[in-house]
Amino acid sequence: MTLVLESTLESVDIAEERVLSEAAQAGFDEDQQHHIGMSVRECMVNAVVHGNRYNARKKVTVSISRSAERLEVIIADEGEGFDMSNLPDPLADENLLRHSGRGLLLMQAFMDEFQIRPHHPRGTEVRMVKYLGKNNQ
Repeated sequence: MTLVLESTLESVDIAEERVLSEAAQAGFDEDQQHHIGMSVRECMVNAVVHGNRYNARKKVTVSISRSAERLEVIIADEGEGFDMSNLPDPLADENLLRHSGRGLLLMQAFMDEFQIRPHHPRGTEVRMVKYLGKNNQ
């Protein structure tokens, strides 16, 4: 399933609902669904706010696929892209009280696979996978 969504916060809810529906149908338990939902929500907010900067001409594409063993979610924006190595460490003392910067850390912790790469022709693509029966939290 592929969704092409507007660069609005309402799209965050739409993406989370669709992914959680797929996760429930795949058989993920309540805790795993919560982790998946938080990861999708954080990723979508990043795509809408930081990637596309609420630009009405730019879209966020959400691809959801599932098998008997896993759920895969790919979220791509049409922004300028970014270099993950330039992001400040959210666990460093000087960043502990900041309100942003923890989303990527949560996604990495809650999902079994997490990758960020440039999306062509422009933007950023995040790929997240959660395996059924594997509880990493």
